[in-house]
Amino acid sequence: MQLYSIETGNFKLDGGAMFGVVPKSIWNKLNPADENNLCTWALRCLLIIDGDRKILVDTGMGNKQDEKFFSHYHPSNTYSLKNALLKINISLADITDVLLTHLHFDHVGGAVEKINDKLVTVFPNATYWVSAPQWNLAMNPNRREKASFLIENIAPIKDSGQLKLITIPVYQGTTQLQEIYFSENISCYVVNGHTQGMLLPKINFNGKTIVYMADLLPSVGHIPIPYVMGYDMQPLVTLNEKELFLKDALDNNFTLFFEHDSINECCNLQQTEKRISVQDIYKLENI
Repeated sequence: MQLYSIETGNFKLDGGAMFGVVPKSIWNKLNPADENNLCTWALRCLLIIDGDRKILVDTGMGNKQDEKFFSHYHPSNTYSLKNALLKINISLADITDVLLTHLHFDHVGGAVEKINDKLVTVFPNATYWVSAPQWNLAMNPNRREKASFLIENIAPIKDSGQLKLITIPVYQGTTQLQEIYFSENISCYVVNGHTQGMLLPKINFNGKTIVYMADLLPSVGHIPIPYVMGYDMQPLVTLNEKELFLKDALDNNFTLFFEHDSINECCNLQQTEKRISVQDIYKLENI
């Protein structure tokens, strides 16, 4: 197995929205805001090469939206998936699977492109995997989340015939997170606080466990349990999910791979007198 961090650039989001009820005087030390209260965040994907499969986890924001849309998010250091993959000698046609953690625009936008005013999937030979609860929500969004689900990012995947929905069995567990099988070396945690049916890929890599954090823990700054985004649909559910995950990660020495942390790519955890916190920060390539 081989793992590659795929950088597609940065964008900005409101710092208060990203840290919820945590005061700016605290979070601003972790993620300094600009004069408009905006913080810089990464759009970091993950490529997993496992045997004959080349699995891309999330696709960034893409570039097909109009100027007005991007003016809200100030993209910078933008790098297309095509060019990012070519750096490691992988073509768009080589990708066999696209595993989408969820369908918010900054995770799925790069899955579809516009060519001559026609929307087409970027990866012609890939199966696009989405949890069934997340797909159903995106097709019938609630009013709070509607702005994050853009039909032009989503409908072309189904129209292409490349969509595969992952059924999530009914789960009543309260002492650990639900986990489903994806492939021989990959399972996914299922979490629902940020959005319904979000998947966190958990990869068995050379005897180590690496978890792609998506929006459960967008950055190192979100490791403290009360640090929950204002974007989360069910913040109390997120609190519980974070507590369960962090205990599991600490007990089993997981590597956390961050999708949105513009500075820190990976870390593991330690127990201090007060709480679980970061132990070491490192690059994926150094594992």
